[in-house]
Amino acid sequence: MSNLFIDLLAEKGVLLADGATGTNLFNMGLESGDAPEFWNTDQPKKIIALYRGAVDAGSDLFLTNSFGANASRLKLHDAQKRAHELSRVAAELAREVADTAGRPVVVAGSVGPTGEIMEPVGTLSHASAVEMFHETADGLKAGGVDIGWLETISAPEEYRAAAEGFALAGLPWCGTMSFDTAGRTMMGMTSAGMVDMVDEIDNAPLAFGANCGTGASDLLRTVLGFAAKDPSRPIIAKGNAGIPKYHDGHIHYDGTPELMATYALMARNCGASIIGGCCGTMPSHLEKMREALDTTPKGAAPDLEEIAAALGGFSSDNDGTEEGSDPSAKRVRRGRRRS
Repeated sequence: MSNLFIDLLAEKGVLLADGATGTNLFNMGLESGDAPEFWNTDQPKKIIALYRGAVDAGSDLFLTNSFGANASRLKLHDAQKRAHELSRVAAELAREVADTAGRPVVVAGSVGPTGEIMEPVGTLSHASAVEMFHETADGLKAGGVDIGWLETISAPEEYRAAAEGFALAGLPWCGTMSFDTAGRTMMGMTSAGMVDMVDEIDNAPLAFGANCGTGASDLLRTVLGFAAKDPSRPIIAKGNAGIPKYHDGHIHYDGTPELMATYALMARNCGASIIGGCCGTMPSHLEKMREALDTTPKGAAPDLEEIAAALGGFSSDNDGTEEGSDPSAKRVRRGRRRS
């Protein structure tokens, strides 16, 4: 299989992805509780500005504003019937930006979790989850994305359902999970477990990895866990720009552009080849990440002490793979939307 994502990664070796969606949209006036996906039709110029911010900062790949464009999440706004439309428009706006960038830029169709818990723990059936993911993926494909991009997933069952949804849509994809619970996902998946799962999926992702979570240090520890399994697929690292802090009723991230540049280099050294930011990551961060990746040769993989010294300490004592480790220990509670 060949597409722009595969070809560009083969050519460049490392791709710079984009940064946050929510953080940037909040700075443009999005109100807490509003569905960002409505802006695809209501505020298209602002969504185009969001996309261009990443491209102008040097990103080789950017995600569409469709993280919550599934029937389950949109039902909260009485807009469950708009999932396909909002996904398609998100992609069409992105296609316009990419096609006028003057260089190859990958449009990745963002697909977030349904927001429901799957059977047998919850009530969401496998078939219903596949149907929702298929609808979103089909809308993104109709709008012209190069690949689908599953992100911030916690449950392996949901990851597998999304893989089926992408297969039904005929859309190649990448997929990340969020390791935010003492080194594991909220539903207990470890970094090693994810590598095994990805290898077993029939419609496997083109690349896999981690996004969001807690701080950049924790994410890089997870990336080291991926690399230790010697995976056959490229690794994605999209870490947050520091740690969230509340100030004047809003969440702010304390990671500076210089810190994110260091993170980008360390992510590459840890084994990631698609590197971007998640919550709190602005174009100013991406510019420094681009500069660092372009001007600094790849080095040896850092150890945990070096990561902690450069980016800050870890939120838990281990990465969740040790026998008897408690997935609920030192859990950092946070919203599930990529911001």
